[in-house]
Amino acid sequence: MPSTVRVRFAPSPTGFLHIGGARTALFNWLYAKHTDGTLVLRIEDTDRARNTEEATRAIYDGLRWLGLDWDEGPEAGGNVGPYFQSEREAIYLSYLDKLRAAGRVYDDAGSVRFRFEREKVVVDDVICGHIEFDMTSAETNPDMTIRRPDGSWIFHFVNVVDDIEMKISHVIRGEDHLSNTPKHVQLYRAFGATLPHFAHIPLILNKDGSKMSKRDQGASLNTYVDGGYLPEAVRNYLCLLGWSPKDNREKIEMEEVVRLFELEKVHRKNAAFDLEKCTWLNGEYVRELNDDRFHNLARQALEKAGFDLSRFPADYVRAALETCKGKFKIFSELPGYCGFYFNDDFEYNPEGVAKHFVLENKPYLLAVRDAFAALENFDAVNLETALKATATQRGVKVGVLVHPTRLTVTGSNAGPSLYHLLEILGKEKVLARIERGLALF
Repeated sequence: MPSTVRVRFAPSPTGFLHIGGARTALFNWLYAKHTDGTLVLRIEDTDRARNTEEATRAIYDGLRWLGLDWDEGPEAGGNVGPYFQSEREAIYLSYLDKLRAAGRVYDDAGSVRFRFEREKVVVDDVICGHIEFDMTSAETNPDMTIRRPDGSWIFHFVNVVDDIEMKISHVIRGEDHLSNTPKHVQLYRAFGATLPHFAHIPLILNKDGSKMSKRDQGASLNTYVDGGYLPEAVRNYLCLLGWSPKDNREKIEMEEVVRLFELEKVHRKNAAFDLEKCTWLNGEYVRELNDDRFHNLARQALEKAGFDLSRFPADYVRAALETCKGKFKIFSELPGYCGFYFNDDFEYNPEGVAKHFVLENKPYLLAVRDAFAALENFDAVNLETALKATATQRGVKVGVLVHPTRLTVTGSNAGPSLYHLLEILGKEKVLARIERGLALF
């Protein structure tokens, strides 16, 4: 028997896809998958002044980047459309006529107001539990405008009408909408429609306890797309903002989340957003990437940063990237970590210059140059042997030679394994870079 569960994600195309909206979309998607139900994407574009086609496209692209497909809606089709509110005017007018016929609306200075029943409204929320809203006072809950004098519709009215028309069985949305629910319940009842199950998921808060806004760090999904995060890692992290598998695991495959996800198990407590934790989790996913995907994403990150990899042999690029695997958390860090492989004219780290490019180190670096120049086999094993032998001859610890050597050939104080990167760069390039560094002493 087909599932009767129908959920929806209904964003407004007024800017980028917020991380809170992405989490709401994910929870709706998870519940639809868990119940073999249907996810509807509806674009609530009634704000004519702020809606843009670019923002609508950003919604599609953001959802698809996260791997969240929708069953009905724009670019998917369905038999309860149109899926843009701007195209549903005739439907709204017909529902307004129903309210007029029932005596539930009246005109007020050019606007249309919905007449509330003066009663207590009880909501049994799947997540928040039994809540009673007192709407008996017209002073604290005045009748609600549903249509403005300019003919535009108020969110509450069109939202409920669309949910009725699209046969939405479960309204899963942020807890900031909980206070709107009694208004919506009254509209459902005025239309003689069956109430959906309401499930209000916890708010996403910053570390300081403030509600996350669109200006906060990490608020835009573009942060993750442009920053070189993996969609599966971001999706995994979003799952943990209000839900958990109950066994303290943080990395969990999406197939298992779908199997375990139930609305009753969503936390009541607000979720604390931690970009550092999301970044750490991304690093765990990067560490487990297969070679082909790792190299493809690494190349994209480097090319995006302006490196022309076509100038280098494929084997050289692949070998260079192999030294970076497991050494960074997000791909936007990669150009700074390994850009020296693909650019001879790099800048030196100022702190490293001050610490290691000092006169007392010049004889050591000259000795390293001579030892490397004498090598017939310029591989990691021989390079390490030569450097250690030079340190012994000079009566210093290996680190005294390692640090200025690394700085002069990479421009950095840290990076991939020194001996392996030297082998990949090759004898001619390494010696040329040491000469360049010596000129700074």
